[in-house]
Amino acid sequence: MHNQFDPNNKIIQLLLQGMGMEDSGNPEAAGLLFLKAWSEATDDFEKFVAAYYVARHQKIVSEKLIWFETSLRFALEVNDIAVKSAFPSLYMNIAKCYEALSDPDKAKKNIELSHSYKGTPSDPGPFFHGTRADLQVGELLTAKEESNYKPGLKMNHIYFTALISGAGLAAALAKGDGPERVYIVEPTGEFENDPNVTDKKFPGNLTRSYRSQVPLKIVGEATDWLQQTPEELRRWREKLANNQGEIIN
Repeated sequence: MHNQFDPNNKIIQLLLQGMGMEDSGNPEAAGLLFLKAWSEATDDFEKFVAAYYVARHQKIVSEKLIWFETSLRFALEVNDIAVKSAFPSLYMNIAKCYEALSDPDKAKKNIELSHSYKGTPSDPGPFFHGTRADLQVGELLTAKEESNYKPGLKMNHIYFTALISGAGLAAALAKGDGPERVYIVEPTGEFENDPNVTDKKFPGNLTRSYRSQVPLKIVGEATDWLQQTPEELRRWREKLANNQGEIIN
């Protein structure tokens, strides 16, 4: 059973298509794609994330509540670090439904549950950092480097992920002509969920993307990850070029 976030997963792709429809002002088409994703979802992870999008599209609060509670039910079945990061958002959405339905006790209970899941991520890793820089085991990766994606932007944090495919994508998109490298890294202190992805497109931090102000220590190099096809890379580059959103630094 896969609980990992995979951009090539059929259900994730349907949801991304639906979000694209939302962005281009076509909520009806988006709603149909979300329902299609729900009807084709086969495991708890897919059902949790599909139900979340169906919930967001409901006009009637009681229906919205049913779908958010369905999403939560499957999320609780998955018992996965990435999915746990969605609990604050899920419980908060459920609380808002109860508030709208004038049930303050249930609203309060869900707000408390939402807060109980917030805090420092407890992801044990292993962690990866993708780049084209040629580095050695033992070296430290530090913040204050120039962004790979926005020229002239000095980053206040160093970014990393627990999904090797995510680090591989970062390496492929990084500046420079050197070969793509994915280093196995250890944070040397506290880290937080990357706010550029957390609760943005997906609930929580399903891509297990993190950032830290303290250095990352290189402990090894990964050699085996799923490479993007040239077509997929072209699409990602287009997405980055069109991304007018501000980078939260």
